[in-house]
Amino acid sequence: MARRNDARRAALVDAAIEVLAREGARGLTFRAVDAEAAVPTGTASNYFNNRDDLLTQAGARVYERLTPDTTTTEQQLAGAHDREGYKALMREVIGRVSAFRTGYLALLELRLEATRRPELRAVLTERVRADVEHNVTQHEAAGLPGDATAVRLLYLAFNWLIVEQLTLPGVFSEAESEEMVAAAVDRLIPH
Repeated sequence: MARRNDARRAALVDAAIEVLAREGARGLTFRAVDAEAAVPTGTASNYFNNRDDLLTQAGARVYERLTPDTTTTEQQLAGAHDREGYKALMREVIGRVSAFRTGYLALLELRLEATRRPELRAVLTERVRADVEHNVTQHEAAGLPGDATAVRLLYLAFNWLIVEQLTLPGVFSEAESEEMVAAAVDRLIPH
């Protein structure tokens, strides 16, 4: 039976994210997580039923850490009712996600691992689909310009821009990345 010290569990999951980002899914072992979290060997195995449980919880934790609080979200949406405000919102989102480098890299590792693990694929598919639909719903509820397709296209474009920034930062300069954000918003969001 898994233990319930929530602070210890969160520290172990955060350690798993770091291991995933640094060593990939193959390097994610209970022993590696214990070492990263600086806890006694065997601790992680007391908190997670198996490696799949740890992988799934790591993915959920990344999303938890990337999600801004309600007040921040409301302030961001309030200022995004024209193209310039929308561009600022997109820059903030890209910056926030990019700032949690290990979290995003861990998600990429989880996506690759999901190609081999149907249960993880199902969990990630559900989570990502819910995230995309939440963004569309939030966009529409706030009365922002652009439709659901524009939101989805920006999601796809900016996710790959983040991948480039985090994995091959020399592909696009900071100025080029900024130009692409502006161009994508200009082309997808009406006046």
